[in-house]
Amino acid sequence: MESLYKHVRIVPLCPFVASVPTGSSLFLSPEATKSLRRICAILSTFSLGISMVISFNLFRQLISGSPIHQSSWSWIPYKDLSLEVGFSIDPLTSIMLILVTTVGVLVTVYSDSYMSHDQGYVRFFVYLSLFTASMPGLVISPNSIQTHIFRELVGMCSYLSIGSWFTRPGAANACQKAFTTNRIGDFGLLLGIPGIYWATGSFEIYDLSERFNELIAKNEINLLFANTCAILLFLGPVAKSAQFPPHVWLPDAMEGPTPVSALIHAATMVAAGIFLVARMFHLFEALPPTMDFISWVGAITALLGATIAIAQKDLKKGLAYSTMSQLGYMMLALGIGSYRSALSHPITHAFSKASLFPGSGSVIHSMEPIVGYSPDKCQDMTFMGGLRAYMPITGITSPLGTLSLCGIPPFACSWSKDEILADSWSYSFILGIIAWFTAGSTASYTSRIYLLTFEGDFRAAAFADTGADASPSPHDSIHSTGGDGIDIAPQLVRDNLIPNEPFFGGMVNYSSPYSYGGDSASPKESDSSMLLPLILLAIPTLLVGFIGSPFSRGENGYDLLSDRLDTLPDSPTRTSSEDWLDFAANSVPSIAVALSGVVTSFISYGPLSWSSRKRVNPGATGIPDHFPNFIHDWSYYRGYIDGFYDLILIKGTRILAKLMYLLDQWVIDGIVNAIGISILSGGEGTRYGGGGRIPFYITVSITGLVLLLIFAVHSTGTFQHPA
Repeated sequence: MESLYKHVRIVPLCPFVASVPTGSSLFLSPEATKSLRRICAILSTFSLGISMVISFNLFRQLISGSPIHQSSWSWIPYKDLSLEVGFSIDPLTSIMLILVTTVGVLVTVYSDSYMSHDQGYVRFFVYLSLFTASMPGLVISPNSIQTHIFRELVGMCSYLSIGSWFTRPGAANACQKAFTTNRIGDFGLLLGIPGIYWATGSFEIYDLSERFNELIAKNEINLLFANTCAILLFLGPVAKSAQFPPHVWLPDAMEGPTPVSALIHAATMVAAGIFLVARMFHLFEALPPTMDFISWVGAITALLGATIAIAQKDLKKGLAYSTMSQLGYMMLALGIGSYRSALSHPITHAFSKASLFPGSGSVIHSMEPIVGYSPDKCQDMTFMGGLRAYMPITGITSPLGTLSLCGIPPFACSWSKDEILADSWSYSFILGIIAWFTAGSTASYTSRIYLLTFEGDFRAAAFADTGADASPSPHDSIHSTGGDGIDIAPQLVRDNLIPNEPFFGGMVNYSSPYSYGGDSASPKESDSSMLLPLILLAIPTLLVGFIGSPFSRGENGYDLLSDRLDTLPDSPTRTSSEDWLDFAANSVPSIAVALSGVVTSFISYGPLSWSSRKRVNPGATGIPDHFPNFIHDWSYYRGYIDGFYDLILIKGTRILAKLMYLLDQWVIDGIVNAIGISILSGGEGTRYGGGGRIPFYITVSITGLVLLLIFAVHSTGTFQHPA
């Protein structure tokens, strides 16, 4: 067993070892490395596969009753302070390792086909391996310093991955926005860590949580200071998990390649914030004001994401706002103390979203040859519809993830979401109303995405028949690194490789005029290397929710997850006496809300809606708009939050910078320049006034003495004159 625990360090080390040599060789010898591009992909997949096997073995040992293990060694000793690095293995850690490595392996396999025509193929796999090494390192970190280091590494990897197509302006701006926004949260975390250390004297997560609770129980710490430090710690997860208000980076991150979107939304970036709050849950739990703050941030985020997603036309951004809303659910559950459901929902949601994002990438790949390689066209659901007939496997796997997000039993998310809804309703009436309304909205917009994409008629053909602009515009031929952002010539696609491309991606602009008709007019199913991950991810999307259901009741707990998700040893295990019939009865209201959202979308966007629309207007194309103007504008303008930030933060900062520039130029520099000019003028005047003539000096001196004498006599006479 001891040797097994020591192997945990291999989990982040394997993908890291795959990324560093590949990246170094790509930098030193790009041509030779690119000629071995498939070997690099195989190396990345194989190394992460080793990590996955070790993760499953660790989980098997832990659920059989093995103790929690932690190992650390000194890194920077300085007097009484010693910074340590190491690893910590507990049930929560093992579950997260399985999630990260499993999704990572499948996304890596998927990326081989998705990025096959991209100039930055090898570079992308370097980023991918480094990304999948960062999250396991974060998961097994035993102390807050190491956690912060790996959080920064996760942020760096997201910056690089989102900006893979950096020559596309949207992707370049998106990666900078993600990096800058997350620095705000990380700065708060960096302030909170020393505050907690000052109070507890420890960086170890287990120790500081226990000591913090002891200090509060004995009234040995100021509660205002304690809540301030806890909220500062929480700012890190707020930014990393796209909570309101620094959530604006997440939709823009969809400018990156779809495999990156799948990793960010399922297994890495956004899960880091939820995981950190869960690891320090016992610290937050001792502070009710902080818990209330966490719950309200989660509730607002869930509601905001759902209301913005409800009328989105971009396929990936609609899924991004769905992720934001579900993250709000998880944070809400943590804030109200529903710890078990808060940690089972990330697992069920991760597999559901890991299925939906590769499915969306499959759809985008099929649309690109038809409508163009601009994301404004190939991701626009206006041009889609009826794809289930052309893409049967994608059309089967995508509804599974959709039904799971809707909360329809027996799919994965239904079990965890039902419990979050029930607990939120029990905790607060207002939070319960928000959670239930969000659940109905979630079912509505996720069903809408599926119906607009896979059901009805293929609308790109209708646009072509009516002469509408479904072809690439001149702006679609974007200088990019390939993939979704480049107008690649058909011969280039067939050759499957762009020769002589530079390391950081080339400026390529191939002319490939659109011509509707023939085989290229119909979408095609993706190849097997993209479909295999979709099929494999559909299995946990259907089944993984059962580990949190009453059917899997354990001997001492509510279910298999009850006594395996607590981060602290010797903590009380949640128990419950309810059976699955009670559970089913309590689930009826949430299922009814979910079904109402599905039915609403089916009425608005289903086959009956399209048929009636065609009868009224046979030439109608595009998406029917059933929303009032204010709802449509709220969704289209992202709740006006981006515009507000642009007005206040960006334009306001520029105006302030200009005012400071004018102040510096005319006031600060003006005073200094005035003093310099006066000294220069005095010196010049003295130089020209003197001339070096002695009679002139004598005359000036005598004149001065006479004036002084007259002034002295006059002053004396005035002083002695009687009043």
